[in-house]
Amino acid sequence: MKIALIGYGAMGKLIAGLAADKNHEIAVVIDESDARLSAEKLAEKLRGVTVAIDFSIAAAVNRNVEACLLADVPLVEGTTGWNDEKENVKKLIEENNGAFVFGANFSIGVNLFYRIADFAAELVSKFDDYEAFIEEQHHSRKKDAPSGTALKLKEIVAEHFTKDFSVSSIRAGNIPGTHRVGFDGAADQILLEHAARSREGFAAGAILAAEWIVGKKGFYEFIEVMDQVIVQQSKIQN
Repeated sequence: MKIALIGYGAMGKLIAGLAADKNHEIAVVIDESDARLSAEKLAEKLRGVTVAIDFSIAAAVNRNVEACLLADVPLVEGTTGWNDEKENVKKLIEENNGAFVFGANFSIGVNLFYRIADFAAELVSKFDDYEAFIEEQHHSRKKDAPSGTALKLKEIVAEHFTKDFSVSSIRAGNIPGTHRVGFDGAADQILLEHAARSREGFAAGAILAAEWIVGKKGFYEFIEVMDQVIVQQSKIQN
């Protein structure tokens, strides 16, 4: 694949290294020097690539989506903090026959953690004695709080717990990312935790999403990609 990287910070550089290991080409890099480009000018730079991966900033998501639609390039959206624009982006993708996959977190481990949290919340919710809570920690440079991952976990747990529950955030130092889902009762506490050791898992998931979206049309969440991967793995093992 010929990949366009939109945003060339820590995540962009990790993706570039991993893409090379998988024999993909980084054909275009869009960095801070391109911040003022219009969607039309950005589209000119993107034409001819197989897929674009965006880890830039939330304020640029609409422009990046419009540019990819103009260039007819699928987009993997890894930026968080743009939830308020989700319905607008979905409408743009569907009306223009685009291809878009997004995720609150592209870590394969986190997406498996979503499944574990869903199963646990369904099970624990059958007992009235327990209340749910979510905690997350990240490095001090992360701007959005709660994290997109914590909000996704809240959405998952809220499917089973109708009573409102706490979501707390900590920003300090260089924490790469830790998320906890807890269920507290009078006699005990059940605590599930996912702790990222590095950002490499996010980069691997973004490339997996890029490989998956090529040739498809539509608006997808990364957890849907993981569903298909899990089904494929189950078929292989059986």
